[in-house]
Amino acid sequence: MPSYALLKQKGLDAMPIYSDSVNAQLWVKRKKCKTTLERNEKSEALFQLIERAEKWLRENSYQNPIIKWPTEEWGEIPADFGRKH
Repeated sequence: MPSYALLKQKGLDAMPIYSDSVNAQLWVKRKKCKTTLERNEKSEALFQLIERAEKWLRENSYQNPIIKWPTEEWGEIPADFGRKH
């Protein structure tokens, strides 16, 4: 997972990671992406990134807590940049 890898590289292994996605939190916890996306020529590059992230999660330790972003209280997560409707 790029966030964990970057934080670990920068020595920020205790910094919390906020996510409004329960699915993303489960993927990290299980170290496995569960997707219904069909693997085909168009999606192959994405699946390769997913496999790379899963491998990193399996092979590395990390202590950063994943905290549920309280959307109702704080509003839309800034990382979404207005993409949600």
